[in-house]
Amino acid sequence: MNWLLPEYIADALPAEAARVEGLRRKALDLFTGRGYELVMPPLLEYLDSLLTGTGRDLKHQTFEVVDQLSGRTLGVRADITPQVARIDAHLLNRRGVTRLCYCGSVLHSLPRTIASSRQPLQIGAELYGYAGIAADLEVIRLLAQTLEICGAQAARIDLGHVGIFRALAESAQLDAATEEQLLTLLRAKDVPGLAQLCESLPNGIGEALLRLPHLFGGVEVLARARAELPPLQAIGAALDNLAELLAAAPELPFSIDLSDLRGYHYHNGVVFAAYRPDYPAAIAQGGRYDGVGEAFGRARPATGFSFDLREVARLAPVGPSRSAIVCQAAGADVALRQKIEALRAAGETVVELLPGEAIDERPEGDRRLRPAGCQWIIDTLNPN
Repeated sequence: MNWLLPEYIADALPAEAARVEGLRRKALDLFTGRGYELVMPPLLEYLDSLLTGTGRDLKHQTFEVVDQLSGRTLGVRADITPQVARIDAHLLNRRGVTRLCYCGSVLHSLPRTIASSRQPLQIGAELYGYAGIAADLEVIRLLAQTLEICGAQAARIDLGHVGIFRALAESAQLDAATEEQLLTLLRAKDVPGLAQLCESLPNGIGEALLRLPHLFGGVEVLARARAELPPLQAIGAALDNLAELLAAAPELPFSIDLSDLRGYHYHNGVVFAAYRPDYPAAIAQGGRYDGVGEAFGRARPATGFSFDLREVARLAPVGPSRSAIVCQAAGADVALRQKIEALRAAGETVVELLPGEAIDERPEGDRRLRPAGCQWIIDTLNPN
């Protein structure tokens, strides 16, 4: 059937579209009120530019097409974050801190989870030019506030740090293939597979890697990590960063997960993910990705977050249905035209019925504007 959509692709019908658009406006207003400037990167870019700095993390999620004008390969963006890094590094080229935000559709070759769409509506905020932990704290707080105003408050925000695994891998001088195998096993929390692979690693490193899947929970995890992991300087610095975040924001529902290595190939510091009990995966995630802009001519400290606004909209409580006032078309009736415009200026939705259009054909209409002598009054329509 030609009218069927591809798998994991769906229309947004009026009720959902209105809900998503309302949340988009709330979130972008929150971002701009905190100094984040809106940017709108293109849907398509040359593939080599689109994947710069992200490596394999996005390559297999990106649709490729041939540009009929240049003959070069284009990619349909699977993530807006690298595009925003390009804008900061190459186009804006500002000194100091730059705060940017965005909202737009992306396309994935495969769904991330069984519940995910292949066309998420990605919304996010990025902070460039500040390497300190205060920037990570700002974007994590902004993420928590954004989910709250969208009606999908995070029940848990997991913190991790990719520097811990990277320090262990460098200490063991792992080849690329072994490092990739370990990443896959850790992401899946496949402890038996991890144990088998770690048997061949240098003394102490294998045991440390085996501890990572078990290092999750509350603030006590940091003390356990200091006791159970090798005393490498990079690991100590990473644990110090996590401790600083926990101490600075006691109001946030933080937990620790030191085996969270999503985005490992471009993240280089603190990473975080927000969870709710009514969703099978992280509803939002982010982290630090210093240096991604280097390929665009300028390396910059960077941290940020993003999430699928359509998924968050589905988790948010459904508000009251949209209401509208219906009336006959004003035509040349000046008094009716003035009344309609006054109602619209006050925020009401007013639908002027076309000739022959019946009131009961307007599903959102719950009130009627009708004449009463020399005036116009509004009364409630009978829902039955």
